[in-house]
Amino acid sequence: MKSKGQLEAEICEAIITFEREYMGRGPEETRSWIIDDMVLIRLRGVLTPAEKSLATIESGTHGRNLIKQVRIELLEKARPLLEAIIRDITGCAVRSMHTDISTTTGERVILFALDGVPRVAQAGA
Repeated sequence: MKSKGQLEAEICEAIITFEREYMGRGPEETRSWIIDDMVLIRLRGVLTPAEKSLATIESGTHGRNLIKQVRIELLEKARPLLEAIIRDITGCAVRSMHTDISTTTGERVILFALDGVPRVAQAGA
């Protein structure tokens, strides 16, 4: 049985691979936390140079909203793949997935609600 830290590291590696292969580039930094029956993932530096430019154009919020809309749609299309990744690592099925991206900081968060609490090795055992 793996420790909580080992599972969190596996989740990070799998999400980085997903981002590179499916989204076209990897994040600058990825962190994950298993909190009871949830997995929280924070990715920093996910915007492409073109998206950063679009987000700063002085045309109001249209560019930022477009980036969010496209990114959310892409993630929704890949939802079965993401759910399989999380299920394979945690041993728990995903009940729901929630995500948002900040066009200001270039940070994305993904929250997976699981159907149970992942089994982990107890510290010192």
